[in-house]
Amino acid sequence: MTTPIRPPIRLALIGIGKIARDQHLPAIAANPGLTLAAAVSRNAAVDGVPNFHDIDALVASGLELDAVSIATPPLGRHAIAAAALARGWHVMLEKPPGATLGEVRALLPGDRTLFTSWHSRHAAGVAPARAWLAGRRIVSVRIDWREDIRHWHPGQHWILAAGGLGVFDPGINALSIATAILPGRLHVEQARLDFPANRGAPIAASLALKHGETPVAVELDFLQTGPQSWDITVETDAGRLALHDGGARLTIDGAVQSLPDSGEYPGLYQHFADLIAAGRSDVDLTPLELVADAFLIGERREVAAFEF
Repeated sequence: MTTPIRPPIRLALIGIGKIARDQHLPAIAANPGLTLAAAVSRNAAVDGVPNFHDIDALVASGLELDAVSIATPPLGRHAIAAAALARGWHVMLEKPPGATLGEVRALLPGDRTLFTSWHSRHAAGVAPARAWLAGRRIVSVRIDWREDIRHWHPGQHWILAAGGLGVFDPGINALSIATAILPGRLHVEQARLDFPANRGAPIAASLALKHGETPVAVELDFLQTGPQSWDITVETDAGRLALHDGGARLTIDGAVQSLPDSGEYPGLYQHFADLIAAGRSDVDLTPLELVADAFLIGERREVAAFEF
C-alpha cells in the first residue's frame, strides 16, 4: 500500500527577532514538511510571505494556516498561544514556554498539538549522553553556563525585566539538558540570585540541586567575557562524562566521542511536524519548574547596576 503524501504544514512564525532569523527561519526552510506561510512581528518583516502586526491581525486575515511557532519574549506569549489554539492551529513554543507555569498549563487540555520546545535537548551529544548514563551510578554533577549578555542579547532589555528570566534565559538550556540526561528527578535545595540594582531579573545565579542524594552544582553568569562556557560534567562510578558547547561536544574520560552532524532547531521542527501527524502534544515543564523553585527559595543579592 502506498503511504499518502501529506501536504506541507502551513506555518506562521510569530516573533521575528535574532533567534528567529538565526535559527527558526533556516530550520523551517530546510524542512520539506513545512512551509512558511506568514510572519508576525511588531518591528520586523520576512520577505516573500504575508506579514502581520500581531496575532489578532493574523486571525482576522482569514489566512489558511495549520500551525504557529511562537518566538516572542515569554511575557505575553500565553495570550498569543491561546488565540492560536482557539483558531484551531497547532502551537510550538520557544523556550521558556511562558512567563509562568500556570499560564502554560492553562493551555491544556486541547485537541491541537501543543509543543513546549527545548532546543538544547536536540544538541548532538544529548541523546548519546543519556544512553551512556543509563544504569550508571552518578556521583556528582557540575553545570557551568557562562556567557556575555551584550554579545548574545544586545539591547534586549526585556530579558532583565521582571518575567524575562535574566540569566535563566540561557541557564534554562542547561537545566533542560540535565533533566533529559539524568535518570531521575532534580530538585532545588539552595539558590542565590544576583539582581542588578536597576533590573528586575538576575544577572548571575548559583544553585545547589539534588538528584536523589547526588549533589548538582550550577553556576550561571551573564557577564562572562572572553571564552564562553556551556558545560555539564557528570562524575560516575564508570568514569567522567562531559558535555561542552551546549551539548554539541561529548567526551568520556577526556576522549572525544563521534557524534552525528545534526542541528538543534531542525530537530525541533521535525519533532513538531511528527507530533502534528500523530495527533499528540509534548508539554514538559520540568526545566521551568526548577527555575520557578530557584526564585521561590533563592536568596536575593543586589549587585551593581547593569547597562547594555
